[in-house]
Amino acid sequence: MRSRRPWLSVAALGIAVIGLGASVASLIDYLGASPTFCAETGCATVRESAWAHPLGVPMPVLGIAFFAAAIALGFVDAPRLRRILAIAGAVWAAALIAVQALAIGAWCKLCLVADPAAIGYALAVLAGAAPLRRSAMRFAAMGSALAAAVAGLALWTRVEPPPGPAPGPLPSDAPAFVQAARAPGGATVVEVVDFECPFCRRMQDQLAAAVAQAGVAVRMVRKMLPLPFHHHAMPAALAYCCADAQGKGDEMAAALFAAPPDELTPEGCERLAAGVGCDLDRYRRDLPGAEARVAAEMAEVRAAGIHALPTLFIGDTRIEGAGASADELTSILRRAAR
Repeated sequence: MRSRRPWLSVAALGIAVIGLGASVASLIDYLGASPTFCAETGCATVRESAWAHPLGVPMPVLGIAFFAAAIALGFVDAPRLRRILAIAGAVWAAALIAVQALAIGAWCKLCLVADPAAIGYALAVLAGAAPLRRSAMRFAAMGSALAAAVAGLALWTRVEPPPGPAPGPLPSDAPAFVQAARAPGGATVVEVVDFECPFCRRMQDQLAAAVAQAGVAVRMVRKMLPLPFHHHAMPAALAYCCADAQGKGDEMAAALFAAPPDELTPEGCERLAAGVGCDLDRYRRDLPGAEARVAAEMAEVRAAGIHALPTLFIGDTRIEGAGASADELTSILRRAAR
């Protein structure tokens, strides 16, 4: 059956190609050591969430399968199957949008292309889009459109590297908790941290390398800012505070950052505490006090207007984002220790 409105058929196919391009780009980011297309915080948060791998399958694989099937059915006279696929895809896409809004609390740019594309495809199919005749020219045009879609997404989602360190004195209204943390001798690092945050985790590698290279005494002061959409960040923050009360803060921070995010449950954090030598009876007794400490630190960090993670204060330098290299951090640590 051919559509009386052929533009609808072309639109359905074009939307499916765009959705496929977004899904392919997203899968590349999922599988790569670092994101190629979308390195923004929202994209990383969605990729790191528990929703990103249903049944162990990367979510973009499902998108690729859906849009590939939609494109294939664009050349097959199977109207009922197309409608079923279109409706199922639209419902699933709407659910994923709701998950980002209500459960994860963050948005991925590529998802905001793929999910609306699935809904748009469903609308076109339900409005009367019918299969197109197969031809080599159409297949060639479709391949070119897919490549153009991926290239366009690469340009749209590309962001400048996170800001590196901006040397210079802290402003006179620097947060009080930063000024209070300063101590003579060596370099003091004040770190606002969420142990589940992928960018905080990336910063730890650079910071650890810098501390090893700097050859100066470094004192770490950590302020907790567990973000609400990182479901394991609060148990990790509480665990850190309990361990810190026993003088095991640095060891616990290293263990928390090294552990897979989905293992930062209360039970998992307690196992880590045991591994760094904490007294578990005291650890459990200290949990109520840890809750009060985390709440107080979150309040003072928010009151200081700090929202970006990670945020570091090293001596007189404030650093936001994970863009500072180990060499840059080494230089700042040495300067702060003078």
